[in-house]
Amino acid sequence: MLFLAMAVAFVAAIILTPLVIKFAFRIGAVDHPNYRKVHASVMPRIGGVAIFGAFFIGYLLLRPEDDLVNATGILVGAFIIIITGFLDDMLEITAKAKMFGQLIAAIIVITWGGLQIDYINLPFYGQFDFGYLSIPITIIWIIGITNAINLIDGLDGLAAGVSTIALISITVMAVIMGNVFVVATAAILAASSLGFLFYNFHPAKIFMGDTGALFLGYMIAVLALLGFKNIAVVSLVIPIIMLGVPISDTFFAIVRRVRMKQPITAPDKSHLHHCLLRAGFSHRQTVLIIYGLAILFGVAAVLFSQATVWGAIVLIAVMLLAIELFVEVIGLAGTNYRPLLNLVRMIGK
Repeated sequence: MLFLAMAVAFVAAIILTPLVIKFAFRIGAVDHPNYRKVHASVMPRIGGVAIFGAFFIGYLLLRPEDDLVNATGILVGAFIIIITGFLDDMLEITAKAKMFGQLIAAIIVITWGGLQIDYINLPFYGQFDFGYLSIPITIIWIIGITNAINLIDGLDGLAAGVSTIALISITVMAVIMGNVFVVATAAILAASSLGFLFYNFHPAKIFMGDTGALFLGYMIAVLALLGFKNIAVVSLVIPIIMLGVPISDTFFAIVRRVRMKQPITAPDKSHLHHCLLRAGFSHRQTVLIIYGLAILFGVAAVLFSQATVWGAIVLIAVMLLAIELFVEVIGLAGTNYRPLLNLVRMIGK
């Protein structure tokens, strides 16, 4: 039945997307070129409506349930996110208004959906209870991942592809951990995103817009928490590894802006995809390289889940070192940010 729901969601995305393209042009939900964007023509930008519609059809067909959460609360939160993204695609609402919509969605999924991180099991010191911090930590996670997906939505097919890879990784991990609800929901959403990619991969016929990026980010954040809440601290790192591409891009964007004394919400052209384009890679090559990085993070997450505590610590150390080197080589945190490379040069002299 799951494969049928996935197939239906995939086909629904392929059918719905052309209809959304026509609808976007009719209501003026289009993206105009500017100095920060790589497209040269007016593009429809509410593709997230097609992703959400396809997912909802597949979800209704299967109706997965979970004893630990209220699925209705998750869907209501998703609907709030869709409305927020749609309003931004139509009216370009303020960052505060978008944040407010995300906050409402996060509160709904916590209070109505029953999702929050209450505690973690530390490897050597027993259980650590978050207490009053459990709700703020959960909210920060949901809003952070939601915006991380939105920030990488800068090239044709980039956010949709990275999200699909992350959802597949979450599905695999949920299979390993026996979480049927997360397996079903993540797989259906991955199929919907993959169907949308037929029209979104370079050269794109439609953008997902904030409608799609915020929805995918929200669902990935929620599904990752559902799969890994209230478990060992080492295992809690798994969703962070899975989402290594958007999280790293967001983290170093903040580092870059702090170093340059700019507001952390200030837009720029120094995200991961911008850096790769400046390095001489084509649009399609850049997207495929980032897909490859996302797959590597997904594989690393699976390996991490099967490792011993010390093996996991070593794997994390190697990953952090590799990420830092990559960031410095491509200039993700700024062209003059090279502490590790400078240290290597000093040692080599």
